[in-house]
Order: sequence, then C-alpha cells, then structure tokens
Amino acid sequence: MMTSSTVFPLEIASNKKSVVNQLPAPVSFGASEGTGSGNAGDVSGKFEDTDNNDNTIPEEPSNKNDDDGVKSEEKKDDEITNESGDEKPDGERKDDQEEKSEGDTSLEEQPQIEEKVEENGEKEQSLNSNEVFPDADQSELLKESNTQNGSFPIQAAESKNEKEVQASSKSSGDETSYSWKLCNTTASTDYIPCLDNEKAIKKLRTTKHYEHRERHCPEEPPTCLVPLPEGYKRPIEWPKSRDKVWYSNVPHTKLAEYKGHQNWVKVSGDYLLFPGGGTQFKNGALHYIDTIQQALPNIAWGKRSRVILDVGCGVASFGGYMFDRDVLTMSFAPKDEHEAQVQFALERGIPAISAVMGTKRLPYPSRVFDVIHCARCRVPWHIEGGMLLLELNRLLRPGGYFVWSATPVYQKLAEDVEIWNAMSTLTKSMCWKMVNKTKDKLNQVGMAIYQKPMDNNCYEKRSENNPPLCKESDDADAAWNVPLEACMHKLPVGPMVRGAKWPESWPQRLEKTPFWIDGSRAGVYGKPANEDFEADNAHWKRVVSKSYVNGMGIDWTKVRNVMDMRAVYGGFAAALRDQKVWVMNIVPIDSADTLPIIYERGLFGMYHDWCESFSTYPRTYDLLHADHLFSKLQKRCKLLAVFAEVDRVLRPYGKLIVRDTADTINELESMAKSLQWEVRMTYTKGNEGLLCVEKSMWRPKELEAST
Repeated sequence: MMTSSTVFPLEIASNKKSVVNQLPAPVSFGASEGTGSGNAGDVSGKFEDTDNNDNTIPEEPSNKNDDDGVKSEEKKDDEITNESGDEKPDGERKDDQEEKSEGDTSLEEQPQIEEKVEENGEKEQSLNSNEVFPDADQSELLKESNTQNGSFPIQAAESKNEKEVQASSKSSGDETSYSWKLCNTTASTDYIPCLDNEKAIKKLRTTKHYEHRERHCPEEPPTCLVPLPEGYKRPIEWPKSRDKVWYSNVPHTKLAEYKGHQNWVKVSGDYLLFPGGGTQFKNGALHYIDTIQQALPNIAWGKRSRVILDVGCGVASFGGYMFDRDVLTMSFAPKDEHEAQVQFALERGIPAISAVMGTKRLPYPSRVFDVIHCARCRVPWHIEGGMLLLELNRLLRPGGYFVWSATPVYQKLAEDVEIWNAMSTLTKSMCWKMVNKTKDKLNQVGMAIYQKPMDNNCYEKRSENNPPLCKESDDADAAWNVPLEACMHKLPVGPMVRGAKWPESWPQRLEKTPFWIDGSRAGVYGKPANEDFEADNAHWKRVVSKSYVNGMGIDWTKVRNVMDMRAVYGGFAAALRDQKVWVMNIVPIDSADTLPIIYERGLFGMYHDWCESFSTYPRTYDLLHADHLFSKLQKRCKLLAVFAEVDRVLRPYGKLIVRDTADTINELESMAKSLQWEVRMTYTKGNEGLLCVEKSMWRPKELEAST
C-alpha cells in the first residue's frame, strides 16, 4: 500500500499541496479507442488479457468521493496527493538561481507550465492518466511475473558458453535505513567503479593489451555517492551544448592543452569550446562527413547507413555532427591519458561510453553496425593475427563499410608504409573489398573505405585459412566478458536468417518488424514474436505520447541523454523519435537477447549487468527509464547499490521513471527521499506501480572510510 502518492498532471511542480478526489477508470488495452492515428489502434487488441475480457471497467463520470469505483474508506490503495511542493534544499535553490544565465529558463518557464496544467487539469487528466498506467489486469505488458524470454537466447547464457569463469551472483539484502556517504576515491568527482578499481588493477600481471583500461569491478558494488565538482551547474541544453559546455562541470584542461592546436577543445572563460574539428578534420566535421559521402555515394547517410560505431572517438565531434545527417553514432574511447574525452562527449549531449579494445569482445551483438569509423585511432589493427580488426568484423553488418582515416592511408613515412602494406594483406585475407581510397584536399587527410562481403563465397575460395574461420561452436553474439579470438565467423545462410539482407532504409526500419522475426517463435511477452514486437511498439507509442511527453510535467527541452535500463524491443526509444534526444538501450545480460532487434530498427544499445557499474562518467544522463527491472535485480543484487549507481549516472535535476511492482516502487521511493530527491509522481494500483523522481543537488558531507 502506498500512503504518499501523486498522479499527474495536476500541479506537478506546484508549491502547494493538493488532494485529488477523482481518477478516471483505467482503459483496457483491448478497448477500441482513438484509432484515427492508425498505428496504436491497429494492435491494441493484442494487449487484452484473455482471462479478463469480461472485466473491463467502463469509464465513469467524476465528482465522486471514490477513486476508480473504490469507496472512500478503501481509497488508500490508490491514494493521490501531490508531493512536489516539498521545499528544495538551499544548495539546489542557489544553483537554480545561478542557472538563469545561458538560456536556461527552467525557473522562469515552470510557472507557465504549471498554469497550463492547472487550467487544463481535467482535460489533461482524462487524456493521459488512464494511458500512463493501465489496469494491470488488462495489460499483459505489466504482468511481469508472466514475462518469459520467448525463443530468444539470454546474453548471460550465450557468454557463459564462451568463457570459463562466470561472474559470481550478488546476494540480495534487505535495507531498512539509508546512511549515505561520499565516495572516498582518488578519482573523486569522476569515479567509475569498474574502471577505477585500483586494487584490482595493481594485481594485473600485464598491461600489454590495455588490461588496465578494461572493466575490473569491485567485489562489492559501492553504495557511496560521488561528489559534485565545485560550482557544478545545470548543463547547457542541446544543440548549444555541442559547441560549448560549462568548464565547472568538467574542469579538465589537459586535453585542451594537448589537442588545442588540433581543434578538439579550447578553454574560454567559464566555458569549454568545441570548434567541431579533430585531428583528421580541422576544418570541420561536416565537411569531412560529406567527403565520405562523395567518395562513396552508396553509404547514403541517414538512409542506408543509420547506426555506426566510432572507434577512438576523442570528444565525439564526428558523432555529434552525424546527427545533422540523421545518423546515430555509438562512440567509445578508453579512460586514459586523453583526459575526460568521453566525459566531454556526454556533457555535450553526444552518445559515448568508456571502453577499450583490449582482451575482450565489445558489449554488442554480431552483425549490427551499418558502418564502423576510425579517424586516426592509433589501434594496431594488423598485429596478433588481426585480432582487433576481426572484432570489428564481428560487429559489422554483412555488406557494411569500414571507413579508415589514418596516416598509413595517405602518408609515406616508413612506419606508415609498413602498416599500410600489413593492413592491405589482412583486409584482403578477410575478404574485405576496398571500394575507394581518396584524399580530402581541404583537410589534407586521406581515407580508405572497405566493404564486408554479404556471403561466404570469398571465404570458401581462399587459398589458405588465415585468418581462420571460427569454430562452429563459437557464438558470435556472445559478448559479455568473452575473450577475443583471431578468427572470422561465417556469414548467415538462408533467406530468413538475421544479416541475410540489409534492413529497410531509415526511417522505415524503425517501425518495420524485422524480416527474421516471425510467428514461428515466441516473443518476450508470450505472443508470436512478430505480434509481440508490434504490440510492444504500439504500447510504448501510446504511453510515451499520452503520458511521458504530455502528462508527467517533464520539460523535454532539458532532456538530451536518455537511457532505457531494460529495453526489450526498443519500443520506448522508438516512441521518443520526435524528441531531440538519444536513447541508450540496455539489454541486461539475464534478459532475452533482443538487442539485435533494436539495432535492426536503426537504434542502438549495449549489454550490461546492473549488479555492476555502467561504463560511463558520473552525471551523464538526463533521464533513466526502468520497466520492471529493479524487482528482477532483487533476486541477485542489493538494490541499495543499484540505486547508488542510478544516482551516479543521473545528472542533478535528472529524472528517473520506474514501472514495477508496488513493493519495489515503495522501496525505491524511500531511497529517493533519503537522497532528498523530489518525488514528482508515484502511483500504485493492485500490485503494480509507477514512480517519477527528480534528482537534487544534495550530497552528504561525510566521507566513507578509506579501504
């Protein structure tokens, strides 16, 4: 039972409390409603609970003292009060006032939003609240106890078969009180637990393959809070953030000093400026991007090529300007002497993670990236049997392109010539065809573009098996802590196998059910997989448009970096397409392996184990979304540690939206309150609940004991 709940959209950000005595009856997903727009209504019937079809509750008139047909004395199960009038801590109020500069008008705009909500309260409520949280008895998507993996494999199981050591499970524990302390680490405000584990790194026998840059998670995940940098401010909004960010939020100058002459980043007063250049495109990323298009028109940015991987991304200007071509870029770089490059990227509002090509596979499925790009990344592709380039081969979609813009392509120094010759031999033996080699006269750099084959014909015709083909038992999709091997996986055979043909052009591929998902296999929610996909897509369209965007009081102009912590088919991200956001879709390793479907849709994401820290800097996401994740994690993780990780990843003033069991919602609400977060909305019905909270600027003053 929840005793302190609110339902939006009534006075979401009001400074006064209100009690609402009315809640429209929930609408069954099986009901025929609003089908004029087409997509949502077409499959609404697929969400009927066939065991409860006769129990649909008709919507009743308002002005009664009971909610949803429940008498007032029984009202506590759906009690509705507004908590957002809680006074903010002094530090948060002060920071809000400071943020009136640089176009951040959140405090000035909020009363207007509030006034609109109050004036249209009844109308908004009737449109939205029944969609935000449909009756659990009517919606199969909320019946998580019945959720299965369908015919999809599980990433954890896939990876287990490819490695000898299985990560030990964390036992769950009941937390009754919360005593937060600041993390006491040398990384301080930039602490990434699995990358800053000095104790584990010191025990490494070698760092030859960048083992010290790989993940080494603490045996017990931390429950401390990462301190804020002094003078931290609410980040500058996109698209201004692409060009400049607050220096106080990422107070690092080493990269500016080291790369300033190469047009990466410059310090100017209170700001860090990003001119949009890089070592390979000093005269601007867009010119460089268009040069690639001119060299290879078939790459068709934003149509044929939608999802790309940028290796050694620097400050991710390439990915940042790819948005102008409707291309989504997964950028990564190690946390190394190029100080805070990934942190800069994320502060700018550009997708990036901290990762290195070392001894393990990258956390992505096989054959999913349309293009892989590498501009002057000093990766030794040709050594050790081409192991690292073969990892890119695993990730690259059949028929996809590798764009290599590096000095060996266009310089004639002895070392460059040696590398070029070695790469030419390696790529030929991998059956990669060089489709163009060109030089950008303005930037004075060259690029070689290779294409991966679409079938196995070339592999079978090779005079020698080098690089060797991987064993038949080697699962190309297994990616979680799986060691690299210098081998090539065979390409898919058969018209209905993933990778056998190119996806639909963007944006058609976003809505299109992948050709290899049909009714012969079961989906995650128990329906035939193709119906499951369509139903999930319609569900999230409805919920996002009628509640998250219009009914929850979230100012989406201040949201840029979004993470779906349990993405399933990527329906949540797809529904946000019209917002100026990007979504990192996470498929937990103990869930159905649906990540290839997400990539097929022209979206991106990665595998992760939420019992461990995520490979990102603190304060890098504006909104986290978790659909029935936390209740599943309780079986093997301590929720307190998971929530501490949520706090680490989320920016101050960022939002967390959780849909889960009522008990889990109750526990998470208590944790949020203990962190002095603002509870924007919480609602339960039966055994299901919904929570929306906003992170504050509060930090404890006490440091945890050093270890």
